[in-house]
Amino acid sequence: MSTANSAAGDAGPDTDDAIRAMLLLMPRLVGRAKRTQPPAELRSLAPRHLSMLSYLLFDGPMTVNELAARLAVAPTTVSLMVSDLSRAGVLERTEDDADRRRKIVSIAEARLPAIRDWLARGADAWRTALDPLTPGQRQTVIDTLLAYEKAVTEPTPDPER
Repeated sequence: MSTANSAAGDAGPDTDDAIRAMLLLMPRLVGRAKRTQPPAELRSLAPRHLSMLSYLLFDGPMTVNELAARLAVAPTTVSLMVSDLSRAGVLERTEDDADRRRKIVSIAEARLPAIRDWLARGADAWRTALDPLTPGQRQTVIDTLLAYEKAVTEPTPDPER
């Protein structure tokens, strides 16, 4: 079972060979990611916290609504996560100077080094993988992973698959 390359003369595997390679690779990647333990002081964190902490680390403090939009979840879900992490001393909530009704969420200063170190391992690995690529190739990697995520979360139209 072989699918032709998308453009004549492209070097690399055909679609079916690429699928095989990814089906073999993804469980290893997921397994390694699951074994990457947070530092001892962050052991109470769950995988669902990783994306929120990444946004706060890379993009800086933001409101619950901004976090919810980026995470594609309801603001109430983010609010509950922020409350849990605030009680654990991982996050801080401060008043927005421009609108005292809004709260700005940030990583607690005392936890910032541990979170930075924890997330740096993954960031460094991605940098190693993505640095040799052109900007267009990097965008293709991102687009492909997003398309895969979308495809696995949608029901398949063919029940025979």
